[in-house]
Amino acid sequence: MIWELEALACAINRAPHQWRPLVLTNGCFDLLHVGHVRYLSQAKAWGKSLVVGINSDRSVQGLKGKHRPIVPQDQRAEIIDSLKWVDGVVIFAEATADKLLETLQPDIYVKGGDYRPDTLPEMPTLQKLSIALQLIPIETPTSTTAIIHKIKSQA
Repeated sequence: MIWELEALACAINRAPHQWRPLVLTNGCFDLLHVGHVRYLSQAKAWGKSLVVGINSDRSVQGLKGKHRPIVPQDQRAEIIDSLKWVDGVVIFAEATADKLLETLQPDIYVKGGDYRPDTLPEMPTLQKLSIALQLIPIETPTSTTAIIHKIKSQA
């Protein structure tokens, strides 16, 4: 289900036994590829519920440049929500997931192995809220940016 942040927080607080342990991850998920699918599958394994924060179109532009995203936020959210491992999706406009962490207070925050605790912008919030960090190694070195470059080079 695609949620508004406050409504999701209320649902979690009303029925924690249905959600916890709660895992949170986030990303742009612009062009879904096998790396995303494997990552989300592994993230779900860390808890009972997996909530995925999807960067809004504006925040993707800030992170990736003016020609991104390729797929609009509502469509990206719907695609991610359709995956069997995902229990909830929320679109967020901020540059980092700090507000998601503060509002949802997950048990575990998952990010890809291309991050380290010292490069993760949300690390101070994780420490402040005592939220565990789990880094998932990258199995398949692929990226949306690489896919876009390949398409452009073959056009």
